[in-house]
Amino acid sequence: MDTAELFGRLLDLDAASAWRESLRAAGKRVVFTNGCFDVLHAGHVEYLAWARAQGDALVVGLNRDESVRALKGPRRPIVPFEDRARLLLALRSVDVVVGFAERTPEATLERIRPDVHVKSAQYREDELPERTIVLAHGGEIRLAPHVAGHSTTDVIAEIIARYSA
Repeated sequence: MDTAELFGRLLDLDAASAWRESLRAAGKRVVFTNGCFDVLHAGHVEYLAWARAQGDALVVGLNRDESVRALKGPRRPIVPFEDRARLLLALRSVDVVVGFAERTPEATLERIRPDVHVKSAQYREDELPERTIVLAHGGEIRLAPHVAGHSTTDVIAEIIARYSA
């Protein structure tokens, strides 16, 4: 068996947009979410499964390394973009990953035009910079339940605590 068929697809923005349009033509609901997904953990997996359950296919906008550094500081990401993408694509819930270099995914959302945009309930809908674009294209925002105590920051802190003693 070729293992490639067990993974979702890493697409550039043009290919992801075309893929999305083919699903739209077939009457499928496309869900989009985004994030850094550095040091993948159970909270990420639960979040992505919840997001995928909101429609027929899930596109994950993945911050490229320079974008993660701008958001999280010069020591992040721990895991480089290609590896983070590969880990996400191994999850049953993730159909497509598309990278973006900006801090927030407005340009990507403008092209993908999802039916549903999912963010963590850590945010308020009115705080989301991408809200205007999603709503302008007839999409909706859904806030996924937040799993407290499951964050990359928590995982990194635990590793440091265990190995610095």
